[in-house]
Amino acid sequence: MGNHGMEDLIPLVNRLQDVMGRVGQSSSLHLPQIVVVGGQSAGKSSVLENFVGRDFLPRGSGIVTRRPLILQLLHADSEYGEFLHCQRKKFTDFDEIRKEIEEETRRLTGSNKGICPVPINLRIHSPHVLNLTLVDLPGITKVPVGDQPADIEYQIRDMIMQFICKDNCLVLAVTPANTDLANSDALKLAKDVDPQGQRTIGVITKLDLMDEGTDAREILENRLLPLRRGYIGVVNRSQKDIDGKKDIKAALLAEKKFFLSHPAYKHMAENMGTPYLQRTLNQQLTNHIRETLPAFSCHLQSQFLALNKEAEEYRQYSSEDPARRTKTLLQLVQRLAVDFEKLIEGSGDKVDTANLSGGARINRIFHEQFPCELVKIESDERKMRQEINYAIRNIHGVRTGLFTPDLAFEAIVKKQISRLKGPCLKFIDLVSQELITTVYECINKLSSFPKLRDETERIVTTEIHEQENKCRDQVLLLIGIQLAYINTKHEDFIGFTNAQQTYNHSNKTGKAGNQGVASPSSLIVIRKGWLTISNIGIMKGGAKEFWFILTAESLSWFKDDEEKEKKYMLPLDNLKLRDVEKGFMSSKFIFAVFNTELRNVYKDYKCLELACNSQEELDSWKASLLRAGVYPEKVPVDKQGNGAENSTDPQLERQVETIRNLVDSYMSIVYKTIRDLMPKTIMHLMINSVKEFISSELLAQLYALGECSALMDESPEQQKHREEVLCKHAALKEALAVIGEISTSTCTTPLPPPVDSSWIQSSSPSLPKNTATDAKPVIRGLAPQAHRAPTAPTAPTAPTAGPQQPNRAPCVPRRQPPAIPNVK
Repeated sequence: MGNHGMEDLIPLVNRLQDVMGRVGQSSSLHLPQIVVVGGQSAGKSSVLENFVGRDFLPRGSGIVTRRPLILQLLHADSEYGEFLHCQRKKFTDFDEIRKEIEEETRRLTGSNKGICPVPINLRIHSPHVLNLTLVDLPGITKVPVGDQPADIEYQIRDMIMQFICKDNCLVLAVTPANTDLANSDALKLAKDVDPQGQRTIGVITKLDLMDEGTDAREILENRLLPLRRGYIGVVNRSQKDIDGKKDIKAALLAEKKFFLSHPAYKHMAENMGTPYLQRTLNQQLTNHIRETLPAFSCHLQSQFLALNKEAEEYRQYSSEDPARRTKTLLQLVQRLAVDFEKLIEGSGDKVDTANLSGGARINRIFHEQFPCELVKIESDERKMRQEINYAIRNIHGVRTGLFTPDLAFEAIVKKQISRLKGPCLKFIDLVSQELITTVYECINKLSSFPKLRDETERIVTTEIHEQENKCRDQVLLLIGIQLAYINTKHEDFIGFTNAQQTYNHSNKTGKAGNQGVASPSSLIVIRKGWLTISNIGIMKGGAKEFWFILTAESLSWFKDDEEKEKKYMLPLDNLKLRDVEKGFMSSKFIFAVFNTELRNVYKDYKCLELACNSQEELDSWKASLLRAGVYPEKVPVDKQGNGAENSTDPQLERQVETIRNLVDSYMSIVYKTIRDLMPKTIMHLMINSVKEFISSELLAQLYALGECSALMDESPEQQKHREEVLCKHAALKEALAVIGEISTSTCTTPLPPPVDSSWIQSSSPSLPKNTATDAKPVIRGLAPQAHRAPTAPTAPTAPTAGPQQPNRAPCVPRRQPPAIPNVK
């Protein structure tokens, strides 16, 4: 009667099945079990009923089994059935069991012929069964019937694969003897997930219905079309027997008589039939459980430990205890403050490697976006010259001026300073948006308490806007201070005396960045990264990507990031950059560098067009080039313009150039001051203030609302999640206790040696992710005779249906049918 050394092992695993099934976790834990796979009308239901000795499964035409049935057979003194969804109710009438299966199936699948992957758990206690756990699945079908969906075949195959792809599952492949075994869908699916045949047991049904003069002897002896675990033949009741209510006991006696009297099977009758199949499955499932138990226990333990902390928190929380609510509120606010500070200040805990955090995004605004906005104002050369020209002429009026008017300089400088308001206020808006985004990231963790989340969001967002307004006022004050007094005695200001000397150096600021750097700085790397040279590769088969290194004196590129094969080094002297419009079909963001003296920058090319993958990357490269002294192109003065540019007065030209140099010098001081003060102002008035507010004032404002109890009301989703976590944690704890009762001291039957199973055609070219896709069957000739190791059978074919295995042509995988949307 099976493995007596472990006779309690299968019932204990059944307890695990029930424990985890109550919380919907049975399928995710991969419990050891036997899954019955076969086509429609292959005899699966009859095999299961023969095990029980009772008629209890639904019957009919088409797909009858439309939900997985987890059938747990337990040896007991009395005979009755129990459903997991009808606990504490015993079914002694097996007709009622059939009706309950049909009703429970209709409950989820409706009255049509659709299927559902949610299993039905049925436990049968009987003195006529051995301890066994089987899963009955819908039969494999090809053609939709009635109102079945068009992709019913794929739905069924997907459901079967979800069960049999698990390493803890034994596959009972059922095939009728009156069909071609080599084309058995059950064996094809089994081979997809078990190419070595370690988990596949073959069952041959309908041996009594084979054509006269044919038999399946060579198949059952595992000599023709062999399986590693072999085949077992059974004879079920015919449809006429079922309609005539033939007793299963009588059918088992008729089966025994068939094998003993049949000339092809009588020599192996002891290893054929339903009782032998039941004993074999009991033994093999027991051995399989024993082999997989350690890994299964580790998997269970890891899930239990992963839930421990969360379950402990939920156990301590009582929604009705005011003290517990208050404590939870305090903890959540403290955690919010810590999370916000980590996102702003940076932290080594749980570093996000996929996206920039709030602090890193703000840093990018500080040092990349804001400097670029300032340079855009500074680089509008034509507009500045035009304004200087008009200012000088308007100050002189009808008179002809002999000297450069300082009022023109002051007017232009003040206008340039006033233009700083736009970029500075935009700067504040960008930082404010990033702060709000960062706060949202932290507040989302309060989603368990919707009212608390909403009030916290309102209070903190209001505080950010208040600090934003204060910061705006302060920035406008800074700009007003710059406008109030033009300090021409500043140590960095060139003055009127030196302005004329810079007549031929109108690009002084740009050249200072390129040439006024000490030689050691050439070793300082400002930036590294991949860029595509888009204009050079056009004639050579397409743009090419290179690894670029930017220093204070040069821009170099290499073949790859190993930096071994240098392609070119471009000095930064006299280099400028300009934007390039995206191509019609291009997804790249492009900028160009060129020489202001119209020299070639690389070979015969006047400019290099460099492409990035994103606007963010483009802005970052521009900011890095600014640090290296490579500035945007200034719009050249148009000598063909209107009255202002048409002047040919040399004195006026000198005055315009002098004031332009003075403005350039003074505004570089202002830009430097603003670039330095703006991040400091925003950091002090906005970021640090909001951080301090969250850590010290937020809790007080929440208490001031006067409805702290209501704030801590859980959302329905959170209540459900908390109950699920606690239930799952309790189930895992109980499951571990069940495993602790299991003793694995027993002798096990060794697995038969590998056989050549290449005769089975794979059902699909691609295997599931968790199958041994790279494993190949080991060819060791013909398998041993069936009597040497009890094993299970698959669908038989007539011996005359094909030649012996060595002469078989290599099989070609069947062409995949068209893919069906939303079907795995």
